[in-house]
Amino acid sequence: MHFSLNTNVHESSSTGNHIGVTMVNIAVLVKQVPDTNSKIQIAGDMVDLSTVKMDISPYDEFAVENALQHKESGGGTVTAITLGGAGADKVLKGVKALGVDNIVRLDADGYMDSNSLQSVLAEEISSGGYDVVYCGKSAADTGAGSTGPGIAERLGWSSVSNVTEISFDGGLTVTSPAEGGNAIIDVSLPAVVSCDKGSIKVRKSNVKGIMMAKRAQVDVKAVSPPASSVTIVSQVMPPAKPAGKKFEGGDAAQTVAQLLRDEANII
Repeated sequence: MHFSLNTNVHESSSTGNHIGVTMVNIAVLVKQVPDTNSKIQIAGDMVDLSTVKMDISPYDEFAVENALQHKESGGGTVTAITLGGAGADKVLKGVKALGVDNIVRLDADGYMDSNSLQSVLAEEISSGGYDVVYCGKSAADTGAGSTGPGIAERLGWSSVSNVTEISFDGGLTVTSPAEGGNAIIDVSLPAVVSCDKGSIKVRKSNVKGIMMAKRAQVDVKAVSPPASSVTIVSQVMPPAKPAGKKFEGGDAAQTVAQLLRDEANII
């Protein structure tokens, strides 16, 4: 399945050493989330993250890799953007060590609903003159998957989601799962690309990159997000899972088969 997704083409002018080559201004969105192995606690009807290890959202790692490969395919710059307090600088320094050119933090702390968050990010992307934005297909903490499409909607850009492979030869061609197989999509810029895992292997930072990232300056920008229309009233832990059942001996086979059929819907 192969089709095109077209909008108005927006290209940056060539500069620097890439004479005659279109330079692409690339943004990649990264988010700080609780480490997936962390134990979450509730305090005062809200999730308490004060002692939780924070890390980059896993799908954002694939977005960063695709952004860097896009740059390497023909030149350009990659700017990593996050939204949060000073603690989010760790994530920015981490992607800087991988080869991102610029790191930007939109200074905002506390809860923001999807509409508020997308509005702030869309405004920054618009003012930054970016040609393409990469992001993870969803964040590990919310799993909403609305950021990429929501930003594209606000900007009037192309949007492709769940992207597993990207080719930069002569344009931007992506692979995304579709019913009965995969869709191969030609995407005209400007566009927002939401990235899934696929077959891509993310690069690891080296000592030189880490040392350079430590000295890098984060461009901190004040923002004025619109008021959130959704408010979190309280948060609770999910119900505890029932204790497992143990069966021994051949006589239990019929009982196990019945449970797999009735409770687990496996048979």
